Amino acid sequence: MTRARLVSQRGQSLLEVLVAVTVTAVTVLGLIAVQLSIARDARARSYREQAALVADAIAEAARAPNRNDAAISQWRTRAASLLPQGDAGTSGGADLSFARATWAWRDSVPGNAAHPGDMIDMPASCGDADVPQGVQCVAMAFSR
Repeated sequence: MTRARLVSQRGQSLLEVLVAVTVTAVTVLGLIAVQLSIARDARARSYREQAALVADAIAEAARAPNRNDAAISQWRTRAASLLPQGDAGTSGGADLSFARATWAWRDSVPGNAAHPGDMIDMPASCGDADVPQGVQCVAMAFSR
């Protein structure tokens, strides 16, 4: 009778260990997913901050008493190097103009190219110019 009881307890201990390992594995996978999400959000914030810096610098160069096209060209080049498929420029009329910086967001996030419908943060327009899906934009209005 003692031997049968001992064999029964060995099976229960193995099952408890298996459940504990499974719970630990699921918890670790959840923590990894949260870390990846935090890293993706930090990268998106970084791109938005860099684009805002570029758009502000372009607006300042365009507002100067003598429009500084060389500075605008340099900031466009900087946008292309700082942001994935980055572009920058100005648009608008004599009274109200827009300085903008755009970048490809879908291409900079692994996995989003396969699911373009998953884009949540997509602007409807970029100042007075429409942007395609997967492109993010920062626009600043200014008067000359």
